[in-house]
Amino acid sequence: MKVPFYTSTREYELYKEEFDLAISEVLHRGDFILGKDVLEFEHLAAEYLGVKYAVGVASGTDALVLGSDILGFKDGEVLTPVFTFFASASCIVRAGGKPVFVDIEPDTFNIDCSDLEQKITPKTKGIVPVHLFLQPANMERIMQLAQAYNLAVLEDAAEAWGMKRLVNGIWHYAGTIAPIGIYSFFPTKTLGAYGDAGLMVTNDEELYNKIKSYRVHGSSQKYFHDYVGYNSRLDTVQAAILKVKIKRIDEAIQKRLHHARHYNERLSKFEEITIPKIKENNQAVYYVYSIMLDRRDELVKRFQEKNIGYSIYYPLPLHLQKCFAYLGYKEGDFPVAERVSKHIIALPMFPELTDDEVDYVCDVIEDFVKHG
Repeated sequence: MKVPFYTSTREYELYKEEFDLAISEVLHRGDFILGKDVLEFEHLAAEYLGVKYAVGVASGTDALVLGSDILGFKDGEVLTPVFTFFASASCIVRAGGKPVFVDIEPDTFNIDCSDLEQKITPKTKGIVPVHLFLQPANMERIMQLAQAYNLAVLEDAAEAWGMKRLVNGIWHYAGTIAPIGIYSFFPTKTLGAYGDAGLMVTNDEELYNKIKSYRVHGSSQKYFHDYVGYNSRLDTVQAAILKVKIKRIDEAIQKRLHHARHYNERLSKFEEITIPKIKENNQAVYYVYSIMLDRRDELVKRFQEKNIGYSIYYPLPLHLQKCFAYLGYKEGDFPVAERVSKHIIALPMFPELTDDEVDYVCDVIEDFVKHG
């Protein structure tokens, strides 16, 4: 058996007629830039998330860059987790700020708020918290710190579509708690396009107007520019695809949950394996299902032999990346992130995965644990 880590083709085959029609209609209308489907998807996304405003942009990375610029990270220190995708830190640099890394919680892999508080200085301008893999970070504590120290918060929900956090007795979607939240619709994401795509959300009208302007070169009226903005617009074709997908997103989330429970049932009995743990006040969405084990690299070889797809998120924490050497960090500065990066591996996870495929993956892991 061959089990892919992810594939879009099964979903496409299931709803081929809808996808083909949606794309064809864009081609016939010719409204490729900020067309009808972009506006309609923005409305659907805002309605789903319970926010006032949603703005489609070219990618999750662009959303982070625009947000960092708009929130004024220039010439300041901005705190972000050391164990995350590169863009959570590069956006700070692109905006003219200095990333200051924070270690992670060993059980959720999200930003450690105790370490976060210790890193706040008079030079700190903002925080970029990240909701990683399957559950939100501790946003109530992060927003408390932001308010206490007058810090801007850019909520990186690139991986977090559909996740929820209980804040002050109310359930909020990840990405909707800070003044600006961002999402990525990279194809592998829980809500994924068929190419690059992203979204920015806010409940603040002034920020909304600024975001709309920034995505079209800082212009609110054609050829008249209030800001030096960017060229970052959600393609109409991608918006049309996302409109098809968002209709079934809750069903897709439930299928991911089914697979996660299947993995949990099969793998929880092994002391050598650490399975995901969901924190109280979090409602998980299994964008990624990662396990931890000491012999990770040996398991990788076994997966390769058995035609099982996998991914390692992330093999090298950001403070050890060559491009961030100028920040002066060294090995040992972030012990939790460094340990996790050596032991973590993500298993196949997408809605159209079959029970037989999950069982095959678990059979291979069980044989590996028992017999080496």
